[in-house]
Amino acid sequence: MCTRFDIVTIFPSIINAYLGESILKRAVRNGLLDVRVYDIRDYTTDKHRTVDDYPYGGGSGMVMKIEPMFNALKAIGADGEARKKILLSPQGRTYNQDIAEELLQDERRILLICGRYEGIDERVRETLIDEELSIGDYVMTGGELASLVIIDSVARLCPGVLGDDDSSKEESFTWGILDYPHYTRPPEFMGLVVPGMLLSGNHAKIAEWRRKEALKRTLENRPDLLKKAVLSAEDKKMLQELCSQKEIILSEENDELDKGSRREV
Repeated sequence: MCTRFDIVTIFPSIINAYLGESILKRAVRNGLLDVRVYDIRDYTTDKHRTVDDYPYGGGSGMVMKIEPMFNALKAIGADGEARKKILLSPQGRTYNQDIAEELLQDERRILLICGRYEGIDERVRETLIDEELSIGDYVMTGGELASLVIIDSVARLCPGVLGDDDSSKEESFTWGILDYPHYTRPPEFMGLVVPGMLLSGNHAKIAEWRRKEALKRTLENRPDLLKKAVLSAEDKKMLQELCSQKEIILSEENDELDKGSRREV
């Protein structure tokens, strides 16, 4: 067993639907991924199975109650297994590939708590969890999609889940930079052609081309990643060449703009 998750939610069908398809379905079937989903409503004590209530102090929306959450976590933990309890929350660390690697290496089960409504009673955050994680600076209706993002990204790092273990090593962010462009058959479509280098059969040159294209894409779209990426001397040389080319292009564009301005005058 590689990755082990417990998911606490009021909508288990959302989690189960995604786990029932594609790569994660095969991972579960092959014993590489263990995900157990718990419905918070099963841990309520009233006949209406109430999981939320009006907020103290007034205001809009509803707040998830502490009692069902406490009961759920107590029951889940009764098996004696160590768990890292994570609340999906906009207040948490922003999730990234480094954290995915952390979770993969963690020997505990990963328990993900999916909030809903206006939020969860603050006492849950204060007393029942180990950490909060956020998948981005935007508002969602619940933590279910965030939990699936985490499960998916961690599971694909587990040997055997992707079938080809080299796939996860060459993806975006695994190198610390964005991925290189990918192409497949046909070699030409409506005038759009595959770069000749990829058809050359020279694997060393192809690897060099891919690395340079990955650096180029990162420089153009996410230059912030380059500040913390582990770069070789050859990478730095490629970046210098790319920066020089970029300066030449910008210079030519500015020259054209200057010419246009003079013509208008």
